[in-house]
Amino acid sequence: MALNNTYDARLVQQETAVGAGVQILVLALLGTAIGMGPAGWVTGLVFAVALWAVLSRALHRSRLRSFGPANRVTLGRATLVGGVTALVADSFESAPPVSVLVGLTAVALLLDGVDGKVARRTGTSTALGARFDMEVDAFLILVLSVYVSMALGPWVLLIGLMRYAFVAAARVAPWLNAPLPPSTARKTVAALQGICLLLAGAGLLPHAASFGVALLALGLLVWSFGRDVRWLWRTSRVPATVPARPALELAGR
Repeated sequence: MALNNTYDARLVQQETAVGAGVQILVLALLGTAIGMGPAGWVTGLVFAVALWAVLSRALHRSRLRSFGPANRVTLGRATLVGGVTALVADSFESAPPVSVLVGLTAVALLLDGVDGKVARRTGTSTALGARFDMEVDAFLILVLSVYVSMALGPWVLLIGLMRYAFVAAARVAPWLNAPLPPSTARKTVAALQGICLLLAGAGLLPHAASFGVALLALGLLVWSFGRDVRWLWRTSRVPATVPARPALELAGR
């Protein structure tokens, strides 16, 4: 049995290595197509190595016997995000083709949610898969906010940094780590972040319109995080020995 477990573990690790190899191939294609500079290459390669290392460590800890179809979809999205990251880094030296950046980003955004549906339909939902999906989404938003901030100002970085600030705050205030109830509004706001940043960075809208779209995204994100933090705070104040009141009653206060 121990030998089988080791063999399965190696197979899972091989998939992450294949993902890193595909990432390098994507970088090579981008480099050939647009003449990507050193900044883009270095950033893309660092992303590929970091993704491989972090994902391999997470898989080792979770002891998954199979990588699973849903995680393969997420890994494919992560590869696209790596390409977007390289292009954004390269944009500090020379302007990359906006059409290529928009195309990669659009496909990555369209695939968001596909991995979740695949996981549910195949019965392969895991905590690791959900976390992997969330981290890929968050990093894409961060990279897009960096790109858009070059045209609209550093305030746009708040969009990409807010989730990481929340995670950092949770280390100081453990009550922020409590599970949140499912929320369609939260999912909608999260999905709109990428769409709004893509619109703002595509160069298709007037400057004022792009500014307004990015500002709308930030406003919605502040509202969503504020609502969740308020709910977590109120929940943390309920004594452990006292049963929590129904959600409708709490909402009516």
